[in-house]
Order: sequence, then structure tokens, then C-alpha cells
Amino acid sequence: MTTPDTQSAAGSPAQRYAAYRQRTAGNGPALLDFKTLYDFDLDPFQIEACRVLEGGSGVLVAAPTGSGKTVVGEFAVHLALTGGSKCFYTTPIKALSNQKYADLVRRYGPEKVGLLTGDNSVNGEAPIVVMTTEVLRNMLYAGSPTLAGLAFVVMDEVHYLADRFRGAVWEEVIIHVPDSVRIVALSATVSNAEEFGEWLQAVRGDTAVIVDEHRPVPLFQHMMVGTRLYDLFVDTGRGKDRQARINPQLQRMAVEEVRRAKVNQGRRTGRRRAPRPQRFRPPARPDVIERLERAGLLPAITFVFSRAGCDAAVLQCLNAGLRLTSKEESEEIRAHAELRTADMAVDDLRVLGYDDFLTGLERGIAAHHAGMLPTFKEIVEELFTRGLIKAVFATETLALGINMPARTVLIEKLDKWNGEAHVDLTPGEYTQLTGRAGRRGIDVEGHAVVIWSPSVDPSSVAGLAGTRTYPLNSSFRPSYNMAVNLVGAVGVERARTLLEESFAQFQADRAVVGLARQVHKNEEALAGYAKAAECHLGDFMEYAALRRRLSDREAELSRERSSARRAEAARSLEHLRPGDVILVPSGRRSGLAVVLDPGVGRRSDGPAPLVLTVNRSVQRLSIQDFPRAVEPVDRIRIPKSFTPRNPQARRDLASTLRNKVPDDVRERRRHRDTPATDDGEIARLRAELRAHPVHGCDQREDHARWAERFFRLERETEQLRRRVEGRSQVIARTFDRVCGVLQQLGYLEGDTVTDEGRRLGRIYNELDLLTAESLRAGIWEGLDPAELAACVSALVYESRQPDDAAPPKTPTGPTRDALAAMVRLWGELDAIEKDNRVSFLREPDLGFAWTAYRWAKGQELDAVLLETDMTAGDFVRAVKQLLDLLGQVADAAPPNSHIRKTARKAMDAMRRGVVAYSSVA
Repeated sequence: MTTPDTQSAAGSPAQRYAAYRQRTAGNGPALLDFKTLYDFDLDPFQIEACRVLEGGSGVLVAAPTGSGKTVVGEFAVHLALTGGSKCFYTTPIKALSNQKYADLVRRYGPEKVGLLTGDNSVNGEAPIVVMTTEVLRNMLYAGSPTLAGLAFVVMDEVHYLADRFRGAVWEEVIIHVPDSVRIVALSATVSNAEEFGEWLQAVRGDTAVIVDEHRPVPLFQHMMVGTRLYDLFVDTGRGKDRQARINPQLQRMAVEEVRRAKVNQGRRTGRRRAPRPQRFRPPARPDVIERLERAGLLPAITFVFSRAGCDAAVLQCLNAGLRLTSKEESEEIRAHAELRTADMAVDDLRVLGYDDFLTGLERGIAAHHAGMLPTFKEIVEELFTRGLIKAVFATETLALGINMPARTVLIEKLDKWNGEAHVDLTPGEYTQLTGRAGRRGIDVEGHAVVIWSPSVDPSSVAGLAGTRTYPLNSSFRPSYNMAVNLVGAVGVERARTLLEESFAQFQADRAVVGLARQVHKNEEALAGYAKAAECHLGDFMEYAALRRRLSDREAELSRERSSARRAEAARSLEHLRPGDVILVPSGRRSGLAVVLDPGVGRRSDGPAPLVLTVNRSVQRLSIQDFPRAVEPVDRIRIPKSFTPRNPQARRDLASTLRNKVPDDVRERRRHRDTPATDDGEIARLRAELRAHPVHGCDQREDHARWAERFFRLERETEQLRRRVEGRSQVIARTFDRVCGVLQQLGYLEGDTVTDEGRRLGRIYNELDLLTAESLRAGIWEGLDPAELAACVSALVYESRQPDDAAPPKTPTGPTRDALAAMVRLWGELDAIEKDNRVSFLREPDLGFAWTAYRWAKGQELDAVLLETDMTAGDFVRAVKQLLDLLGQVADAAPPNSHIRKTARKAMDAMRRGVVAYSSVA
């Protein structure tokens, strides 16, 4: 029953209706229905993006990690289902596709959701299909009938288009998806979202850009010094004057720790020996986790940047007796892990170290990195999401979009190994890592903790934490496969036009606009300089050009003389013998010296004689000490008992040197005549200068200063013009060169794709052309399935070993011959690429051939892994990549051919055991 009081609290019917209209203003029926699917209110940026989609436009959403961007993608799914159309939900990596597939199945049921990742094909004709971006790209080129009825494409983690390996695929999809399809692009916060949005607007039509930099869960920054936790920032001032600055207590503590380390170092080394640098020892990982637990900051992800480091961290915590779970939680963890591994063979589990893995899980501790078996990684993700795993030690691959938020993210170092060198974390990488901190709907706040060390001062952390965005730059470039598919679909000219629509060319053109504007400004300045240099007696710029030519000729002669003198000096040093007395002409080593050892062949840049000077100093000289040729001025005998380490021996020989050589030799040799500086060209130019009308102008040097400014700016302007020319149509020019290679090899004939070209169009691989050429050359004919697997592995595998590592073991017989033929074929293609000024094909890598051969032969996992330094995760990933390419080889080979049948048999032989375990939850 409604009383007057309750009616007053709720408002009159008119007031309640007005409030309802205000709440739902701008919301269409689909959005109102969609909101009921969530038990929380949508954020303003989510509502705005959904309104844009329901209004018929595409949208780019750039927002921090964990802010709920995927809600916008899920609204596109909702619109497709309610409208009777299709939505493809694309992700850059299979793990994300698997995760999103599981999420959507839970909401809409398995009959409405499909999955296509290359590894898995589930219900591919469903109205909602989750897939990797590569799968959609291949469908577009193939004109797949599955595209019928497609209304939305969600591109999750679209900032991946900056990835140099996968990035080009995103741009291909965005350019080639039919105009009727709305793009929903979801990106992490990038500093040039508006620029990317402008490009989307240009190639896709009406596209809204929605940027939100607000984190739904506030992030607090800390540093851990020892096991003491400090806030990185403190607030100063009030109201409008309030601002954050680095915590002075933290700065004092960091300085004190450095001072204490130096004092301890001095005590240990004593006075008799020079102090050795003390190696900093960070706090023990179990102590760090316990400190976070006491502060209520678990669950936590610790980024280690090393697979071995992640595994070692778990072992250290176990050895320290650390336990973060209750008995009930441990039992729940064991039950889940056993359920997920129930189909795995006991022997395989033993090889994979399952018992140790399970022990860590039961205590709430785990590693997460690419070297782990995919199933093991998925178990960690599932248990962590459920709050049962409390401490995960991970490499940065975890930060790439996997839904695994924590209360705290801890970073051990601010640098990482990128495969070639140790490099500092960028602000973007720091933002991506710390974006995992703070679970929406669970945590009031998230926390980022950096471990202090002498090389990590608070100001450097503050710099990373204070820079929240990073630019999105295209990594797009045409490939051989892309070229034949594009030409086959639209012809050469239309293909060039499409490629000029890429984000890469868009960015290049924007840069060209700025460069062209600078060229125009420079040209205006050049006209002013030329005006200022005018002379009433004649053409001063003509006179200035003569002066410049004279100056250039003199400099050229000087360089030639210097080069000749250096060559002459090097030759003269090669003829020195022990006992020769020489004059070192200049520098701090100048003066007389006796040669102890000529040093021929000691250094790559020339002889490096060892000498004793008149001052009793033993020095190793180099070609840089001799600007001109050296000639012995005398010879003295070096006693057989002479040793440079003996001070008395050095003193006696130096005395002999002083007494033997006259005092005036140095002065005589120093004042040798220098070569003439003139030649015929210089004489002619000087004569022209003297005869020029403006030579006698009393303001000649004032005019010359303006002319010099003119020439200097003209050089700069010409460099800018070359940069403009180099950036204009750069993608199309690369495409022309790629087509040149394909024309030369018979894959293209004008606008026509040949039969061989169509086979190439079915191969999506970094070494696509080498794969197609190996097929065409018949290199793999006659191989059995294991031998073919070994050969094809060289086209997908890339070793982590250094270039100078020992040659890998390979199967003998036909396999070795075929691998050698592939390497020779690569050499021929490399030469053709050089002729056409492109470089796409790396040399085949034989590092996985022996492993692939043995696995295809049916050998057990234990025996296969025993002869390789690969982890189980790396092994499974390499085999799955090989299976993918074997499938492409089978599709590209002629029907009923031996290669097609053999490739299928190889795939069947390899898809077993740990490789066959489904990665779909």
C-alpha cells in the first residue's frame, strides 16, 4: 500500500516518469535491453559508444586496461543477435579467442557462438564467431560464404597493429571488410587515438572516436626498499594547489641504502685491496610476497621478464615453506587441476613436471609464461581469476590482454631482454603491465609496486608512472601472399590504391605534410637570403658558387692527401723491425722511441708497434699516432735479456737510445717540407674569382655571409625534399617491387594471377614465397610424413640460439638433402629480392627439424624433449605452428598429389599427446 510519505519520497507519477526519461535519454531499445544483462551500471564512455553503434556508426574506443572496453564489443554481439545478423569477434592471439569464446558461451549458449583459431573450429556458421584476426583476413581473401550476413566486426586489442609480426593483418582486415560492416575497435590508451580515428573515418566512413582515461579502480604507485613499502607520491597543497610529488621519505631511504651499501663494501674489502663493486641483492621473493600478504595486497602478479626466473621464483617460495591458501582452497585447487588434466597420459604429466606444478598451485603460487604447456597456463588463469591462486610470477606476455586482473602488480626490474639487448621499459609497457592492478567490482583500489635497487631511483619510476599513454604506429608492409591475393581480387592498380589507404601510408602522409610545410618556409627564407646577398657590381651568388667550388676542391685534395698519408704510414709500419729508432711525430707520445715489437697482424686496423720511449715508458702505438710515413732514423741493439717489466732494463735501454741518436734529429724530421696544395683545378678557380666583377666589392664579406647562410639552408632543404619524396607513396612503391619479384618468378602476369600464384595465395607464412617455391621445385617429392614435417619446420621455426651456435642436428638421407636444397633456393630468392630492392625472406632455420622428425615418427614426449633445450610450451607451440603450415601446404599442393597426402599424414602423426589436448576451456 502506498502511503503519502512513500509517495512523497518516490515523487509523483509525473515526476517519476520525467526522471525515467532523463535516465534513458538517447538510449535505444537495444541498449536498454542490453543494460539488464549486467548487475552494474555502465560507465559514461560505454554508454556513449553503445549509442553510437545503435545509431548506425562504427566506433573506436581507447581506454585503460581493465576499464571495461569489451562491454562495447559485447553490445555489438547483442545488436547482431537481436537484428538477425552476424558478428565476428576478433582477437590477436588464440588464448584471448579461447577466453572470449568461453565468456560468450556462458552468456548466450554454445549453439549461438562459434570459434575459429586455426587450432580449433567449433560451430563456424554460428551468428557469433570468435576468431583470431588472421582467420578473418584469410576468409576475406578467399571470399568465404561465412561472410554472408556479417554486420559487425569487433577488433579487440586493436593496438596490436603496432606489432611488427601481426600488425599488418589488422590493417588488411580494416581495409578489406565490406563497407556495410561496422567496425568496433577496442584499444588500450594510446596518445594518438584521434589520428587513428581519422584514418578509420577515411577508410570506413562514419566512425566515432571515444577516449576515456579514467581508471574505474584507482591505481596507487609504491616502491619496496628491502621489505619496506613506501608510497611513490605524496600530495602537497590543498584545493586547486594540490599536486603529487615524489615521496621525500622514499628518496631519503633510497639515498641511505646506497650509502649503507658503500660503507659495507669498504668494510669488507679493507685497505690492502682495491674495493670491488658489491653486487646488490634484492629482497628474497618469499619475503616480498609475505610482505604483500601482511599489507593485504594479494593476489599479486610479479613480472620477472624471464621464464627461468618465473620458475625459480615459484621454487624459492616453495623451498621457503610459503603457503597462501587454506586447506579448503587447496582441495578446491587440486580438484580443478585434476579435472582439467584428466585426459592427459600419466607419463606425459610426469615429463611435464605436473606434481611440482600442482604443489605450487595448492599453496597458491604459480608461474605463467610462454614456455608452459597451454593447458597449465589456462589452469593458472582460471584459478587466479577465481581468487584461489594468490601469487603469480609472469613474463610480460600475460599483460597482452588476457583477463587476469590482480589487486597488486609488482615489477622486479625496469629493464628486460628483448632478444638482442637489455632495454628499458617504455612508459607504454609500464602502463600495460600495471594496468592489471585493481579488480573491478572487487578492489577499492589497485597497487603497483616496483622493487628498489641502486639502478632504479624513485624519479625514474615516477617518470614511467606519470606517462600514461604511448603512440600507435603502423607496422604495415605488403607481403608476397598479400600481393597475389589483392591482385587476384581487384587487379594491380586498384590494389595499389587500396594499399595507399593503409594506416602506414596515412601516417607517412601526415609526416609529409609537416615536412612539405617546412620546405615551403625554407624556400621563402632562401629567397630572402639571396636578396640580402645581392651586389651592385654583379651576380654575387655566382661568385659565391665559385668560392664554394674552390673550398670543396681544397677539402677534397686535403682528404685525398690524408688518405694517402694514412696508407703510406700503414705500409711503413709494416716494415719496422725490433731495434729501429723512430720519431713519433705528435701527441702525448711524441719523441724518439725504439721498436721492441713491430706488432704486425696484432690489430685489424693495422700494425701496432710496441716501443720504449726516451722517458723509459713502454707504449703500444697505433696507426693514429702516425699522420705520415715513418722512417727509422737509426738502429740500436736490444739485449736478449731485455724485458719490458724490468725497470732497470728499461732505464738502460732508454739511456742507450738518448746517447746513440743526435739531439737535432727531432727538429730536422719535424720540419720536413709538406706537399704542394695546388692543382690545375684550384688554380683555374682562383683565377676566375679574381676576375669576377664582385671580387673588388668593399662589402664582399657581408654578401658572403648571407650567401653562406643560403647554401647551408639549401642543403637542409634538399635533404627535406628527399625525405618527402621517400615517404610519398612508400607503401605503393614497396608493392610495385614485390610485384616485380612475383612477375619475375611467374606468379603474376600483369593483372593475372597464375596457377602458381593462386597456390602462393593459400600460404600465410613469413616465408610464403620460399614455401611456394619449394613446392614448385619439387624439393619435397618422395619424402615420407616425418621427413616432410622436418623440412617444413624450417619455414616456421626461429631459434632462440645465437647466430654462432653449433649447427643443429638434422635427420640424414633425403631430409638432409631436401633441407640443403631449401637453403640453396633461399639464396637464389635472396639475390632476386636484392635486385628488386626488397628484403622479406629470412634464411630457413633447421633448429626444430630433428625434434619435428622424431615427434612425427611417434616417439614419446620424454624421449623427444630429452634431446632439446625446449620447454613443453615452446614445443607445443612450435608443433602447432608447423601443423598450421602443413595444412596450408596440403591446400596449396595440386589435388591428389603426393605432397598433399603426405602433409595430411604428417599432421595426423603429430596431432597427438600434449599437442592434441584441447586449449578450449
